[in-house]
Amino acid sequence: LHSFPTRRSSDRGDGALTGGMAFEGLFNAGQISKNLVVVLNDNQMSIDRNTGALSRYLSGITMTAPYQSFRHNVDRIVGRIPLVNKLLSKCIYRLKRGLKGFFFSNNLFTDLGFEYVGPLDGHDEKNLEAVLRHVRHLSRPVVVHVITKKGKGYSPAEHHPEQFHGIGPFAISDGEVEKFDALSFTEAFSNALMALAEKRNDIVCITAAMAKGTGLAPFSRRWPERFFDVGIAEEHAVTFAGGLAAGGLCPVVCIYSTFMQRAVDQLIHDISLQGLHGVFVLDRAGAVPSDGETHQGLFDIALFRPVPNVQLLSPATATDLALCLEYACGAQSAVIIRYPKMSCPTELPSFSAPVVSGRGVLVPAMEYEPGFAAKYEDGIYAAKKVLFVCTGGMFSEVITAGRALSFNDIVADIYSLRFIKPFDDEYFVSIAKKYDAVVFVEDGVQTGGIGEMLSALCARNGIERTALKAFPERFFRQGSRAQVLEEAGLSPEALRSAALSLLQGAGDVL
Repeated sequence: LHSFPTRRSSDRGDGALTGGMAFEGLFNAGQISKNLVVVLNDNQMSIDRNTGALSRYLSGITMTAPYQSFRHNVDRIVGRIPLVNKLLSKCIYRLKRGLKGFFFSNNLFTDLGFEYVGPLDGHDEKNLEAVLRHVRHLSRPVVVHVITKKGKGYSPAEHHPEQFHGIGPFAISDGEVEKFDALSFTEAFSNALMALAEKRNDIVCITAAMAKGTGLAPFSRRWPERFFDVGIAEEHAVTFAGGLAAGGLCPVVCIYSTFMQRAVDQLIHDISLQGLHGVFVLDRAGAVPSDGETHQGLFDIALFRPVPNVQLLSPATATDLALCLEYACGAQSAVIIRYPKMSCPTELPSFSAPVVSGRGVLVPAMEYEPGFAAKYEDGIYAAKKVLFVCTGGMFSEVITAGRALSFNDIVADIYSLRFIKPFDDEYFVSIAKKYDAVVFVEDGVQTGGIGEMLSALCARNGIERTALKAFPERFFRQGSRAQVLEEAGLSPEALRSAALSLLQGAGDVL
């Protein structure tokens, strides 16, 4: 028994029929006309509630009362006929299809050259297995349309399926999901967007069936006429944004980093090449906890940094994110803002500094570790100074590493890469030259990342004592954020060790 390749294997086929690739496959299968069985699992849900014309079309098929009555009666009659061989099975199902075609117009699938069977109750396993055994003997491609209910068997999930798509700890008794007090980057973005949209009525938002996951749900309720859910169709979301931008609006497109990979062609040809302005917010960038190999947001920097007319920003705190979003909405070119799935770190004064194109935020050790100030007041000066240069998503781990280095009387200042592109080389080199060692920390794949570029920049300018910590070229298994970073060699202890190794060659380190 064959099954059709899903649109998104990582989500087990959620929204599989909304993407162009699914229809490319259907067109090809209908043309080849071989014995392929396509199971269309229709549960009215993707990651969020289904939207769009195709969803309405499928609902029309399943809700037509005369069709349902006809199907039930035919199935009942056919079920009483003993199937003695494969030939008789084929004949009966062809007769059934012929009767349907006589009384009812064909649907999309039959027009594409498929036999159409259904809609069937996907939870009636016995009947469904019998149908699958029958249709696999047909010589033509077949679509078996089954109706299921997402969360079937667990009442809280049935009533709130979108909350249980990707679930954290919850109480089994009532389905209450554990909540955390700390502000997440997604919530910080949502708050900043709402505040900005109150001032600017040209801001419109686009999501690919991820209004809740990306923090756009409050925006959709406040300004429904300025909100567009295009379904799981990231390619269309980006091109649609280009059309809105060409019409004078400021589109804000929110997509998970790993799913933005589908829209590389559209960002290049429909946004960058046209010189259009738009804000592309990449949630879940870097190490992503509890979602497995397919959801790690490790490739966006390497993919989009080389694209012309595209800026790439990496905020480190909630305040930093709000400033970057305001800058992005006022820019003249496309701007990508990336941030991780985690709580925002404690705010520091340095991140309130105005945004300057190409420049990051320098956070001195005394700002995040007050113990340094006491040492300076007592006349105890650090033996060595190291500079951590990090993408915003790694700021929390870098601070932890820096605090650990303070026990060795090492000053660990942090240069947070607010801008990955454009980048003010001269400004950065003037800072980096003041330190005994520089450690680059990036929550993206090393090959093609910003760390490689900065390492080469330092080498050209005589800054030789550097180290690069980034993700190697491989996929990372499911785990907590700490586990993923540990496996990649990006834990706070690994960062501390990298700094110590560099400084060992610059003199004694306690």
